[in-house]
Formats: sequence, C-alpha cells, structure tokens
Amino acid sequence: MRKFLSAIYKHHSLIYKVFLFVISTLFIVYLFPKGGSFKYDFEKGKVWQTENLYAPFDFAVQKTEAQISIEEELLKENIPYYFTIDTIIARNSSQKLLNEFELTFPDSLNPDLKNRSRLKLAKTLAKIYKIGLLAEDVSVAKEKEIVLKVKNSGVAKNYIFANLLTTEKIQESVQENFSDSIYNPYKNYFTAIFFNNIKANVTFDKAFNDEIYEEEKSKILPTVGLVKENAIIISKGEVVEGDKFQKLQSLKELYASQVWNESNYNWIVLGYVILVVLALLMLILFLKKYRISIYNNNRKFTFIFFNVIIMIFITTVILKYQPAYLYIVPLCILPLILKAFFDARLGLFTHVITVLLLGFIVPNSYEYMFLQIIAGIITILSVSELYKRVNLFISVAQITGVYIVAYFSFYIIHEGNIVELRWETFGLFILCGLAMLFAQPLIYIYEKTFGLVSDVSLLELSDTNSKLLKLLADKAPGTFHHSLNVANLAEAAANEIGANAMLARVGALYHDIGKMKEPTYFIENQSNGINPHNELGPKESARIIIDHVLNGIEIAKKHNIPDRVIDFIRTHHGTSLVYYFYSLEKNNKEGEVNIEDFQYNGPKPFSKETSILMMCDSVEAASKSIKNPDYTKMSDFVEQIIDKQKNDGQFLNADITFKEIEVIKKVLKHKLINMYHLRIEYPD
Repeated sequence: MRKFLSAIYKHHSLIYKVFLFVISTLFIVYLFPKGGSFKYDFEKGKVWQTENLYAPFDFAVQKTEAQISIEEELLKENIPYYFTIDTIIARNSSQKLLNEFELTFPDSLNPDLKNRSRLKLAKTLAKIYKIGLLAEDVSVAKEKEIVLKVKNSGVAKNYIFANLLTTEKIQESVQENFSDSIYNPYKNYFTAIFFNNIKANVTFDKAFNDEIYEEEKSKILPTVGLVKENAIIISKGEVVEGDKFQKLQSLKELYASQVWNESNYNWIVLGYVILVVLALLMLILFLKKYRISIYNNNRKFTFIFFNVIIMIFITTVILKYQPAYLYIVPLCILPLILKAFFDARLGLFTHVITVLLLGFIVPNSYEYMFLQIIAGIITILSVSELYKRVNLFISVAQITGVYIVAYFSFYIIHEGNIVELRWETFGLFILCGLAMLFAQPLIYIYEKTFGLVSDVSLLELSDTNSKLLKLLADKAPGTFHHSLNVANLAEAAANEIGANAMLARVGALYHDIGKMKEPTYFIENQSNGINPHNELGPKESARIIIDHVLNGIEIAKKHNIPDRVIDFIRTHHGTSLVYYFYSLEKNNKEGEVNIEDFQYNGPKPFSKETSILMMCDSVEAASKSIKNPDYTKMSDFVEQIIDKQKNDGQFLNADITFKEIEVIKKVLKHKLINMYHLRIEYPD
C-alpha cells in the first residue's frame, strides 16, 4: 500500500494530466450533437468532385426555407379574413337613440317634424347596421374578400371588405340625410344624438383568423418530391445547384436527424471520442515537445484546456438554440489571450485545434474553419503590446474587417451575385469584434484566478516607483542602478531577436532583489570602501553570494511577484560558479575543493528571455572591472563571458539559437560602448 501511494505521489502530475484529458474529452463529446454525419462535403455552386451519387434509400426532397416562406405568403393573401357582426348591438343602439331623442325633444318640436325626424334617424341607423360598421382600423386590401359571421350563430356570408362602413364614411351620409331646410335649426342636435348612440357592430376576429391560418399552414407539405432508391442524385462533374442541391441537402439533413438505434449511437460516440482524443493529443504533444515548462506546470496546462472547453461550450450552446448567431461567438479571443500569457505560436496552434474540433458540428464547416483560422492568424499577427489599449481596438477592427471580406467572398462564390446578401451577418461580425474587447477584463480575471501574468501586469511591474523597487533603491542603491542598466541591455537584446522585451526588462529589474537582505556584501553597494568579505572565509562568502537568489525568491513571493518574473531570479546565474571565491579557496586550501559549495543551485535558463538576462547580468557586472575600456577590449570581454556560459551548457534548456546569441553579443557591445561614452583620443 505504501509503495502504491508513493507511486501515486511520484506521478501525481501525470495522473492529473490524464484525468484532465479524459474529462475534457468526455465533456466535449457530450456537447457534440449525436447523429449521423453525411460523408460527402459539398457547397452550392461548386462542382461535385466525387463519384456519381445514388440514393441509398427512398427519401423525400425537403423544400427550402425560401420556398416554404413563399407558400406561406401566398396563403396569407388567399385565405379570407373573418369578421364578426353583432345583431344585439343594433337593437340596443336603436333603442338608446330613440330614448335620447325623446328626452331631448319632449314637446319642443312640431309633432309632424318630430315623427319624421325620429323615423329618419331610426332608418339611417338600421341601414348602417345592415351593411356593418367596422370597430377598428384593419389593414386589409379594399378588394379583399372577407367572411362576416353572425355572433352566436352559424350564419356567415362572403363580403367585400371595401363595402364595410367606418365612422369617417357615415359622417357625411348622416349630414346629407338632414340637408332639408326644415331640419336646419335642429341638424346639429340630430347628428349629436345619432353619434352618441351608434356603436360599431363588426369586429375583426383575430383569434379565429390565426386559428384558420395555422390550420391551413399545417397543410403545407414540407417536401417537394420523392427520390427513389438507386436513383441518381448527382453525377461527377455536375455543378451543385437547383434541385440537385436540394436533394443533397435533404439527404444530409436526413442523416443528421435520423433516429439511431443503440448500436449506431455507440459507434457514433466512439467516432467522436477518437477524433477528439486525436485533436487534444496533438495539443498535449505540442506542449510536451515545444513548451515543456507549460506542460510541467499543471496550472498553466489546466488554463489552456479550460479555454478550449469554454469556447467549444459557448459555440455548441449557440448552435443548439440560435444557429443563425454562430458568428457572434468571439472565437479569436482564445489566441489573443494565450498570446498575452504565453506566446503567439502556442496561441495559434491551440486556436487551430479548437477550430478543427468545432468543424465536426458547425454547418458549412469548410467556410467556418477558413474564416476562423484566417481570423486567428490576423489576431496573432496584429495584436502586439496589449498593454496599450489602442492596439486592441486596432486589432479588433482588422479582425472584423477580415471576417466581413472573407464572408462576402464566400457568398459571391456561392451565389454569383449580392441580390439576397444577408447584411445582418455583417452586424454579427461587428458584435463579435465588440465581444473581443472583453479580452482586457478577462485577462485580469485570469491573472487573479490562475496566477498568471500578462503584458499589462508587466507594465505595472516595470514602474520603478513601485513599492518593492523603491525599497531596493533605498537599501541597495548600487544594485538598483545595476538592475536598471541590465534592464536596458536586456530590453534592447530582446527586441533585436524578437523575444518578449517587456518580460525581459521586468525580469532584469527584479533579478537581484535578494541582495537587499545583506546589501553590503555586494561590491556595488560598498560605498565606504569596507569589504566585509575580508573577515570571512571563501566558502562562507560564496554562500552569502549564492543565497541572494533564494532570498530574492522569498522576497518576491512575499510581495506577490508572479512566478513568471520569479523565474528570472531563479535562473539568472544558472548553475555557474562564484568563481572568485572558488579560486581563492583552491589557492588557500590543500587538497580537493567541493565545487558544489561554490556553485549556484540553478535551474539553468529555460527561455530566450531568461537566457538574455544571464548574458546581460554577467556582462554588465563584469564590465565595471575593465580599465581604460575601448571597443576592442569591450568586444573581447563580451565574447569571452558569453562563450564561457555557452560552453558551460547554461543555454541548453532554452529555445535560443547560436545565431540569436551572436546577435545579442553585437547588441551588448554596442550598448556598453555607448554606456561608457568612449571617445576618440585626440593628440596633444
């Protein structure tokens, strides 16, 4: 049992990676839609390149959305509108009108005029109700045939909508009925009584209309024909268009929506598992071969897998609930974030793997993959110095532009015109670009959650007014000045070979903070000429010098300096010797000297930036010992120091080339000459 637990502890990192790999695979496969997949890839307007395709079974040809929409519009035009006429309203209104008339003119009118007026009002009202008075403004064509249903009765009759009366129509008619001179004194009273009591008796029956429309719409057939088994669908060399495209699309949808039995379902899941395993395995192998430090760091390893899964999750959710909004997913935020925390190559590789995984499930997979990969490349090429906010806006504009241009190109290839171009898709690309602006707050969240560091944080750390650097300047001013010089050298060298200049500068500023603990034991801080090493033995002096690395790591962690910067403190001396005290011990002591007592604990530099710091630190510190420096002395001096580090194998773990080392040498020579302000010696 103890051996078993010991083995688990020894390989816990590998076990965790395997666990994360398995969980990620299962979750991605779970997100993928389960169904058949059409084995042929085709696009409208393209030539069918494979063999002749015959129908594997009988299947119906599905109508396109456009065809169904046209039929629905025709249905709306052809079905009659249903209105309800209420006969009770006519009786009630007529009675109310007569009652009000009697109350208004009890005995003030001539009996004959009163009878004639009452009769005329009643007849006018009856005539209007016989035709029908519309209660609301309904948008219907005048010549449209409608159906009038008598309320609470099965009686209905066809009618022309234009014949229905409205309040505006009857206004003039009522006025004309009382145009005789005998009615003039009372005309306004009669009109007022009439309109006080008239009430519309015809209403638009929306609920019944909707019911009839849905009933008729349900009768629209979703198919337009039948393809018999073994009938040829398309021949090799034919263009995929018209009814051929419809047949292919119908067959593809049938495969995708087919009800599978348990055996088929299991095979489909197995196929997805194998493909996802292959894709994720490629990502792991890339990390193991080219980014070993990230592979060995479980936190960074988890961070990469987490981002891949998040992008796949968001895309699959959009596909499930609103496929039309597929391009609103800001997939290019993935390479942008990975570049901010790691490097461009890892960002692009991870982005391509993610796009390949999504290619299994998205419609028009070739078009989608082309757009996303091109956009990912633009993201990697355009996004630089993310700590400058304007750069993110410029990059997002470029990425959005590429999306729009590429989509437009695909559309005109497929359709051959822009008549039915969906301009709203361009709006989706713009929204996608705006969503990418969320990268800045997301980077901050990731920094706090995963303990990573981006260029934005590096910019903050490079401020020499920060608490820790001010403390270094106060306690060890000579070391602080040395760190500034090294930072300038490292930044220039990193820029020259394309490394992360900001990271190299920040690493240089903090690499010697461990000297704050005992600053007077380091020569750059000995301002009074007293050297405390004179009172110590070589071994003890070497231990104090070596311990500044461990002290620096301790101080950095105490002040929450990110691990990415602490790596510079760990590696800036690699496994080199404190040569001065080692030589002193050899001269003073007879017999063998334990070299490990005078050797830094390492590790060796494992990146271009940490390698640059080692070179710049050694060269800058040792250059102070050159008397009467000139270009020849400085050049030989730089060559000697860096060649010794190279021969000692200090750069074996770093991805830095001989050519890049030579470039760094040239930069250091040039910079050191300028720092010492060497001048031509003029004759007396």
